[in-house]
Amino acid sequence: MDRSRRRTLRALTAPFAAPLAVPFAAPFAVSALAPSAALAQAPAFPSKPLTIVVPATPGGILDLSSRLIAGELSKRIGQPVTIDNKAGGGQVIGMQTMLRAEPDGHTMVMGSIGPNAANYAIFQKLPYAPGDFAPVAHVVSMPNVLLVHPSVPANTVAELVALAKAKPGGLSIASSGTATSSHLAGEMLKMRAGIDLVHVPYKGAAPALTDLLGGQVQVMVDNLVTALPHVNSGKLRALAVTTAQRAAELPAVPTVAESGYPGFEVVVWVGLLTSSKVPAPLVERLHAEIAQVLAMPEVRRRLAEMGGASLPMSTAQFGAFIAAETEKWGVVVRQAGIRAE
Repeated sequence: MDRSRRRTLRALTAPFAAPLAVPFAAPFAVSALAPSAALAQAPAFPSKPLTIVVPATPGGILDLSSRLIAGELSKRIGQPVTIDNKAGGGQVIGMQTMLRAEPDGHTMVMGSIGPNAANYAIFQKLPYAPGDFAPVAHVVSMPNVLLVHPSVPANTVAELVALAKAKPGGLSIASSGTATSSHLAGEMLKMRAGIDLVHVPYKGAAPALTDLLGGQVQVMVDNLVTALPHVNSGKLRALAVTTAQRAAELPAVPTVAESGYPGFEVVVWVGLLTSSKVPAPLVERLHAEIAQVLAMPEVRRRLAEMGGASLPMSTAQFGAFIAAETEKWGVVVRQAGIRAE
């Protein structure tokens, strides 16, 4: 791994090098047992194939990271691990799919910033609550990238803002879905810059990127792994990254904070959750197995190629992390007046 990429990964993982301080009671069901005690009490598990529900279309970070975990996890546990893509409804459909499954530890969902943090402020009514989920494992965190179609006459954030101010509502901004990090980062930029971009939500990153590449929409914020090939090929132009530091993969591309908006930071994160009705020993067993997968050199390498890293959290720490994200994005959603579309 080159030196610049190591710096990017250290920047992502530094806040989690020591145990997380829990700022308030996390509203998630987490095991009170130490992992060794929990494992000792766990029944024979798994007894059948596992399913990871992906609340998005194939091709985005939720799907790619799920398939990476599934392939290696299946080898460890001796059971197939299947992927069930359930896109739509601001990722609510996927959350419901997991919660309707038998709470026996054989079904998980790949959660993220939208359905498991921002949705609680964006949607007036949701068919689930934070307490319905038990955090299993953080999987990866990575930067987002602000992209434009080459036809857009803007090479910097300042030029894009000036263009948007000259033609209010004249540019459309795609997202991978309502309440996703893609959507939230775009809304934060609109709020901070005082511009009007027409939001066009899709059922995942892949269809949104398809329309951006075709010029049907002009602007998008997307995660690094799916955006990078199109930036490198010249089919899309990267104006900024949303993290506090520049991405090693795009060293010449400034951060949004550097581009005139201090403090602007949006980190993409995804992680596995299951039903809070699943017995705590089984949650800890899942955590232990997935932690072993995430520690594999090949998995770490592939996550690094995505521009991200897995953060070393226990189930309790992951629950506290999600609770803090829920509080952060609740403030942003209310200030920006974001509502479900």
